[in-house]
Amino acid sequence: MSSREEHLVELVDDAGRARGETTVAAAHQPPGHLHRAFSVLLVDPDGQVLLQRRAAVKTRFPLRWANSCCGHPQPGEPLAEAANRRLREELGTGPVELTEVGVYIYYAEDPATGRIEFEYDHVLRGEFRPAAPLLPDPDEVAELRWADPAALEADLARDPRSYAPWLGGVVNRLLRSSGSTSGVPDPAVIPSGTSADDAAERSGGR
Repeated sequence: MSSREEHLVELVDDAGRARGETTVAAAHQPPGHLHRAFSVLLVDPDGQVLLQRRAAVKTRFPLRWANSCCGHPQPGEPLAEAANRRLREELGTGPVELTEVGVYIYYAEDPATGRIEFEYDHVLRGEFRPAAPLLPDPDEVAELRWADPAALEADLARDPRSYAPWLGGVVNRLLRSSGSTSGVPDPAVIPSGTSADDAAERSGGR
């Protein structure tokens, strides 16, 4: 088990209230345990978003395109602190200014590894300065590319198997954000027992 798999994550209920802790590894074993996570989208001055292709050694959804950076705050750790820590570790960049643009719950089963993603996901927009460094860790990131978010949303509908299953919800929250959030998760759950590639959003959770 990698050292990161041994890190603690915060277990939460459907309203995001803390109810305990467990390791990263245990949280992602079937049937999955709902825990706090974050997804960062770095946005440049032209409105382009930075995508990363997850490294082949990732235990969940390797070699799929995803948002700029993902991670889990340690129990009690502020989101901005955790997200900037992961930006530094994964992309060699930051710190950046972060704004929460949404929260949603999703459930996805990785058909390749058998691991489960069941996360209360805080979607964070990060303002990327063009002169900032980008030095991705090859153990985390296989490739980087910039994309127009509206075009990306269309491509997610055309070719979902090229992307991590949570990315559609993350991009959706970015596009529809109004600059303020209620802290209430949106209903966007992938039903248990459904392949991540075939699942759709439905009411009743994320």
